[in-house]
Amino acid sequence: MTGDKRRGRSRRLKAAAAVVGCILVLAAAGAGWAYWHLNQNIRSVDIDSALGDDRPARAPVTVPTAAPSASESPSASASPLPTGVLNILVLGSDSRSGSENSALGGGDSTGARSDTAMVVHLDADRTKATVVSIPRDTLVTRPSCPTPSGGTTPTTYGAMFNSAYAVGGPVCAVKTVERLTGVRMDHYIEIDFAGFAGLVDALGGVTVTTTQDIDDDSSHLHLDAGTHRLDGTQALAFARTRHGIGDGSDLGRIKLQQQLVAALLKEAGKTDLLTDPAALYKMADAVTGSLTTDTGLDSLGELRGLAQSLGAIPATGLTTVTMPVVAAPSDPNRVVAQEPAASTLWESLR
Repeated sequence: MTGDKRRGRSRRLKAAAAVVGCILVLAAAGAGWAYWHLNQNIRSVDIDSALGDDRPARAPVTVPTAAPSASESPSASASPLPTGVLNILVLGSDSRSGSENSALGGGDSTGARSDTAMVVHLDADRTKATVVSIPRDTLVTRPSCPTPSGGTTPTTYGAMFNSAYAVGGPVCAVKTVERLTGVRMDHYIEIDFAGFAGLVDALGGVTVTTTQDIDDDSSHLHLDAGTHRLDGTQALAFARTRHGIGDGSDLGRIKLQQQLVAALLKEAGKTDLLTDPAALYKMADAVTGSLTTDTGLDSLGELRGLAQSLGAIPATGLTTVTMPVVAAPSDPNRVVAQEPAASTLWESLR
């Protein structure tokens, strides 16, 4: 690989860290009102308190103890980034609360589901990251979950995976993923329709290529085979499309979503987000206004730390996979985890 290509990949990875953290430059600058505004945008859920101790064990966390080099500033070495295995549940929800989300997805605010679910795993030494997509049509055992009113939901067998969010919100989504995987979710990040569309628009759109026509009335996306420049609304429809693609299952949609993520990272690598605070603020405002996290990530400083941690991962260290599944015996339109392959995958993330 040439030096130019290596530098290009490195730049795209750094831009990706800014996209994930949403606030890398602004947080570092502490830009007064803008910083306060973005901080207030973020909503959070206290998942640790809600779930208590009935969870998989948390992976050990270590803090680097090596002395800073002569080139490091005191501020850079004062708070070394923690290392250790980190697992983050990232959900794209079709929550329809608010006029923007309603216009983009239709329906009402009581019908929210987790349309996209990914477990982002960071290796202990921050040299590798694995992103595992979980098909929303997977049949799972949905555990009993606490509700905001103080009650609990019943344990349900053979439930669709995305129903956990619908009946119990982020807390039940996390508990269901932990029950399915046996892996502790250290953090939770959720972005809704408006936030995703706003992110794409802030980047000026994304370019995708499809090898077949897409004609999906459900997602309102109609594209001829070929290369297209998508705005935020179209990109959201692309991420939600499943009908008319492949066998019409969620697995086809996941492939489109993974293609879209790659297109977003490529677009971020071509922009000046890292040197253009105005562009970064526009993107950060769109995203944080539609962001829900656990209480461990509910501030710009905490998100910045995550972004910096991600920035340590080399461009060649990112792997995207889908949880191994097979058709469910009870319903050919649903899937179940394929064993032992699924368990082997989750074991590798502990």
